[in-house]
Amino acid sequence: MLKNYLKIAFRNIWKNKVFSAINIVGLAVSMAACIVIMLFVSYEKGFDKIHTKNVYRLDEVQNYEGMVAPQKVALSMFPMGPTLKQDYPEVLNFVRINAWNDMMVVHDDKKVELSTILWADQSFFNIFDFELSEGDKANVLKEPNSVVLSRESATRIFGQQNPVGKTIMHYGTDTLALKVTGIMENVPANSHLKFDALFSFSTITRPDYMDNWGGNWVVTYLELAKGTNVAALEKKFPSFLKKHMKGDGWKYYELFLQPIKDIHARSTDITHDYINYQKFDQKYTYIFSIIAIIVLVIACVNFMNLSTARSAGRAKEVGIRKSIGAQRFQLSAQFIGESILLCCISLILALVLVQLVISPVANFSQRKLEFSLFSNPLLLLVILAGTVLIGIFSGLYPAAFLSSFEPIKVLKGTLRTGKGTFRNVLVITQFTSAVFLIIATGFAVRQLRFMVHKNPGFDKEQVVIVPLNSKSDKKYDALKQELLATQQFTAVTGSQQRLGNNFHQTGILFQGTGPVKSIASSQVVVDADYLTLYKIKLVAGRNFTNSVADNAKTYIINQSLAKKLLEEEPTLTMQTLIGKRFGFAGMDSLSTIIGISEDFNFNSLHHKVETLCLFNQKDWGYSEMSVKIKGAQTKESVALIKSIWEKTVPDQPFSYSFLDEHFADLYRADSQVSEIVGILAGLAILISCLGLFGLASYSAERRFKEIGVRKVMGASIAGIVALLSRDFIRLVLISILIASPIAWWAVATWLRDFAYRIDIEWGIFLTAGLLAIAVAMLTISFQSIKAALMNPVKSLRSE
Repeated sequence: MLKNYLKIAFRNIWKNKVFSAINIVGLAVSMAACIVIMLFVSYEKGFDKIHTKNVYRLDEVQNYEGMVAPQKVALSMFPMGPTLKQDYPEVLNFVRINAWNDMMVVHDDKKVELSTILWADQSFFNIFDFELSEGDKANVLKEPNSVVLSRESATRIFGQQNPVGKTIMHYGTDTLALKVTGIMENVPANSHLKFDALFSFSTITRPDYMDNWGGNWVVTYLELAKGTNVAALEKKFPSFLKKHMKGDGWKYYELFLQPIKDIHARSTDITHDYINYQKFDQKYTYIFSIIAIIVLVIACVNFMNLSTARSAGRAKEVGIRKSIGAQRFQLSAQFIGESILLCCISLILALVLVQLVISPVANFSQRKLEFSLFSNPLLLLVILAGTVLIGIFSGLYPAAFLSSFEPIKVLKGTLRTGKGTFRNVLVITQFTSAVFLIIATGFAVRQLRFMVHKNPGFDKEQVVIVPLNSKSDKKYDALKQELLATQQFTAVTGSQQRLGNNFHQTGILFQGTGPVKSIASSQVVVDADYLTLYKIKLVAGRNFTNSVADNAKTYIINQSLAKKLLEEEPTLTMQTLIGKRFGFAGMDSLSTIIGISEDFNFNSLHHKVETLCLFNQKDWGYSEMSVKIKGAQTKESVALIKSIWEKTVPDQPFSYSFLDEHFADLYRADSQVSEIVGILAGLAILISCLGLFGLASYSAERRFKEIGVRKVMGASIAGIVALLSRDFIRLVLISILIASPIAWWAVATWLRDFAYRIDIEWGIFLTAGLLAIAVAMLTISFQSIKAALMNPVKSLRSE
């Protein structure tokens, strides 16, 4: 019997080639999309899964006076970890870490640059489950000047030698020597902690750091006892802060705990999150999953529609089989079996498509996505089970519909299959989903373009960023002089932080007409040409100069900080702040405000402009140099910078990046989201149109003789095309009316996450609607025109 069922199934697939191809292609494309999205979501969900202990990150909410809004930060104070362990039995252990980037180390005259190193307490391997292949996890970071290398870093530095017990040197202004005490396996791809080596924290810390309440510069992780009521523990934190912090400083902080499994995907509202590799928004993984399922459902709807639409073609088969004793459940099982067979054929094509696209998708998303069915039995089982479920879901309604035919009506030729109301509902569902995705894609692309192209208040084009370390910074003046002497660069400047990153917060003191006022503000140390290079405009006062009198004695503040300083005296103008005493808290004396700049977005456009002060202090050194290229000779200019660098700082490696690329990286996740949604929207439209093409073909075939009669009676080609198209276009118009308000709500909700966002304009809704109608018309017209051009003699020959 099974052999007979298979024979009938293959015969029907071959007999109805066009409809079978539409179903197979639609299902294959949608299944491939689902598999790729499943791999992406699985990768995202796998972040930090290797850690088995009950680990939480200690985060802060800072709400200093002077801030535009409270901000969550991933930083904490040095004494917090050990003090929490001491005060609360729920805290079993702690580890503090601090990251350094681009650190040069030397062994036997061989220089190797480590991209990221972490300073960590000795408890690191007791809390995290990274694999330590050599060394004792309790002691590898116990002694000062100890280092644990990743397997890759050890090979880069020592080759095939055993590095344990050997010494590496930090290549900088210091003479830091580090003894290799352990080797760990490379950090997994989906770990929020990404590093090349671990240095013992005791190397750079001192006992008096335990009194440093108020300085936020470490990331603290706590291991909590199993069953700890986290909410109850968090309620104890205000009294903890009040107990240990001096004065009223505790009032500006709140503490909260974040599970380690949430750090990667639930930290988009947390700033100063420097140690969070491939930080992503979890809600986007849900969005991708939902859209992929929508695309799959659209393909399933195609199958249902085309199967029921062609029911008359199999009516006699059902009637004969029922008349010779076939039961309804047997017929239903046969039709569901045919659906599963079609899905299995589609799966084979889908697997081929996945193999073709997985590598480009991995490169685009910057994820390590791997597709190997036979090395992952669980994945294979999920895909096979999903295919069977899709087959059952797709075939359930057609099976119930076809098996319900009464044999007497079928054999007498009096069977009526209805007006196709359910099929119309399914078509509306398809196009509602597709139009919704088109609208969502339109707004996502517009928002991304808005963020990329919005004037941030400074010029980021043609700016080369060259990192400086403790050695190369000593040559900053020489580098700047040599670069400007070439006439190929319009300006050179230095700074301690990069535009686009979270600028550090600090306490500041201001003396206006009354007593000294203490507030907090973002700050950046710059050289005198910073505003000139970035073309940041002043609204009052003057710019920095290179004179000795200006160095370490002058500040420029932004408009937001100026408004904050004048809160209590709103009648005064910003100009009155020029010359007022101002400076960082803790300095020996106050300096002077010499200028007020326009507000500029020194952070990404996800955040509002915060208060900011710029300090002209070359003696503190810079972490990077900005070089403004004249003209468009980018390649030649970079080569020139490199040659000057190698002549001036021959013992330091040269590296560079472009500032506009840095800002593109800030919006990479948004770009990925808009492009993935756009691709899925395209697939939804494609599959919907495949179904519409099939239904139009069936409609033209069913009305074959009617079209012949109408042509004989004088109907025009345009009239026949309109006759065959209007019902489908009406369904598309209904879809647009349903999709538009749903899309408006979804887009409005999504845009709330952006501090600067576009307006929701009806132009995109109109464009999406017209696009859907145009695509539907194009799809339908092919079959409609083909039917209208057919010779009526062929259709009326049998009459």
